[in-house]
Amino acid sequence: MGKQYQWLGYWGLNQDQAVEKTLKVLFPHIETGYQLQILNKSKNISGKIAYFGETLLDTKLGNITVISFAASGIKNASDAWIKIDKDNLILGRDSFGRVPSYWTQINQGIWFSSHCQLLSPILSSQRVNLTALYNYTCFSYVPTPLTPIEGIFSINAGEEIRFFYGNNQVSYSKKIIHQWQSLPKTVKEEKQAIPQLQRLLKQSVENQLEGITNEPVGICLSGGLDSSIIAALLVKLGVKVRGYTLEFDKDKFSEYPYAEIVAKHLNIPLVKVKITPKKIKNNLIKTVQGLDLPFGDSVTIPLSLLYQTACQDTEIIFNGENGDQLFAGWTNKPMIASNIYQVQHPEFKKDFSDQYLQTFHRLYGYEKRIFTANVYQKLSLNQPKKAIISALEKEFSTCLLDRLRRATLMLKGAQNIQPRATYLSNENGLWVRSPFCDIKLTQWTFQTSENLFLKQSCEKYILKKAVESWLPDEIVWRKKRGMGVPLTSWCLTSLWLTLGDWLNPSILKAEGRIIENFPLQLILGQISGHLRGRRIGEILWLLLMWEVWRVKVLGEDTAKVPLLNPFYIPPSVWKKYANIRVNYLGNYE
Repeated sequence: MGKQYQWLGYWGLNQDQAVEKTLKVLFPHIETGYQLQILNKSKNISGKIAYFGETLLDTKLGNITVISFAASGIKNASDAWIKIDKDNLILGRDSFGRVPSYWTQINQGIWFSSHCQLLSPILSSQRVNLTALYNYTCFSYVPTPLTPIEGIFSINAGEEIRFFYGNNQVSYSKKIIHQWQSLPKTVKEEKQAIPQLQRLLKQSVENQLEGITNEPVGICLSGGLDSSIIAALLVKLGVKVRGYTLEFDKDKFSEYPYAEIVAKHLNIPLVKVKITPKKIKNNLIKTVQGLDLPFGDSVTIPLSLLYQTACQDTEIIFNGENGDQLFAGWTNKPMIASNIYQVQHPEFKKDFSDQYLQTFHRLYGYEKRIFTANVYQKLSLNQPKKAIISALEKEFSTCLLDRLRRATLMLKGAQNIQPRATYLSNENGLWVRSPFCDIKLTQWTFQTSENLFLKQSCEKYILKKAVESWLPDEIVWRKKRGMGVPLTSWCLTSLWLTLGDWLNPSILKAEGRIIENFPLQLILGQISGHLRGRRIGEILWLLLMWEVWRVKVLGEDTAKVPLLNPFYIPPSVWKKYANIRVNYLGNYE
């Protein structure tokens, strides 16, 4: 199955012939479903867009032309849009960040697209944005409005950019169209909250039922609470549902038994997608290319494999994404505990931005150990804080929990989880539907007292109370645990040679951005006592996804793997040798 939609467009000074020629060269689907839409044509300004797939074309707004795209495939949904208002171009995205949108300026024209890969060939040269790379090592994604490519920019979620021509040049202005923020706390009691939340949850799923026939829809069923709630509501609403769950090779903490409990309780079929290192290796390049941008989380390829399986049975797949962001899931607990401690012990008060950056568990604070001297000198070490400053602004929150939920919606949700899900489903010909991405439901959570979200040590308390009659107790009340991708075990065994293909010292030295021996020092525990165990696999994976992206998507050259490659030695033997070397000759520098 192919992609569900793509677009590539131009707006600016009249260059009709050159624009059409460029569109035909760059747009890969001209013979299969490609459409060329003239957006506007005046004395000086013209606009055209090439696209295929499901769109909502609306010309009823006076003289405004609107083309909208939605990850769900629902006609009245609008996750990203292109508007022409007289001679102005307006590009916008919804607040949940489900559909990305990019732009670049070439001379007196704006090129815009659904994919960075469609814009990069237009540039005279493709160069890595070092600030974006630095942020990627801190977050595992590139925060908007940056992209990894200099000169290409992303539209922020919940924002519109208006381009206009005046004084012989193209200018633009930005407008925030929606803010996540605290609202008057009108929901304070548990008895009041439960029926309201039950009704909103049901409505959020009902809103996603357009286009569903008697054929089954899929649900990414992790065995966690959020996806189980969506599955239960679909069944209650009479939808035929088929669950898809992941099972990891050599995972001591498999989530599959919990998904099986839910499937049996709801009486729905469950398809187990077995994830092995061999499958990871075979799908590495394909997944990175489908993601368009580098995403360094460990779940990317497993989710891609799940979607590959699901697309054989259905065209629509649901998920429970955004539940943690709305209801203050378990990742907020360390920040809350730290805040309480600092209130009681102000002498140990830490910078809030620093604390929040640490929750990503990546490489913030290790810049000198990661980057070559040449790159390090060009970095502004304040950049990661700049990327989160808007999300953490106090003025929009009346309590700590609202501040954290606003931040996770804007950062981990809209910039990572949602666009990643859209890219992976789109690449496999699926419409992805996320009922927790619902405006009314989200606003309700910001009207609800923070005391209903966290009850002693129980996170997402009010959500659990609202659904406890829908699902088994062992699903509703079990302790939350992240998805158990055994990356460190795989990287040091079955994927060892794959690491050597992409992270060996010769390749990193030729690239000139990451210190050539950083991966080896990481494995030896020479970087930090905090980067051990599961963190080793997560960091190696982060770097691996970057290297594959820069070669297979950006098109950079890579050095040949030399015969004297430490990754050709089995890791157990190599670590013994390296430890001896450290003891007698010092660190592996």
